[in-house]
Amino acid sequence: MAIRKIITPPNPLLKQPSLKVQEVDDGIRQLIRDMFDTMYAAPGIGLAAVQVGEPLSIIVMDIHSGEKDKEPRPIAMINPEIMWTSDRIVPHQEGCLSVPDIYDEVERPAEVQVRWLDELGNRQERLFTGLEAVCVQHEIDHTKGILFLDHLSRLKRERYLKKVIKRAQQEMAS
Repeated sequence: MAIRKIITPPNPLLKQPSLKVQEVDDGIRQLIRDMFDTMYAAPGIGLAAVQVGEPLSIIVMDIHSGEKDKEPRPIAMINPEIMWTSDRIVPHQEGCLSVPDIYDEVERPAEVQVRWLDELGNRQERLFTGLEAVCVQHEIDHTKGILFLDHLSRLKRERYLKKVIKRAQQEMAS
């Protein structure tokens, strides 16, 4: 079990697009295991590799993380791509492990079709709805250098970023 440090703004990695994975090998599979360990320990329901300092197009998610009465549904995606989005837009309260203790409503398509490689390098494709659709879009945004705060008004985004940066500076000083 390897829990990695989750990076926060103003770390510039969070704003850079991630690199496509060229080969699914044991190193990539170990990174995915570490990402699941980190996500579950945080606790969270999704995590992108860039959030643990690895700017690779990899995400993990489990919308049942932390729910004792539900069966875990872990999904690891390598080089995920959104192939289709529904026209119906829905609001959802979002948060982010890289932007701790900040939550706000973000509007996203209600359904998305996603294509990716699994941990064995096999191509997968699936339609996501509900919380899974929100989560997969949020994590794919990370692979593009987009934080959930980027979906908010400029005023809200600036207010939240000031809060996050101030907290990071306080942690560095202590």
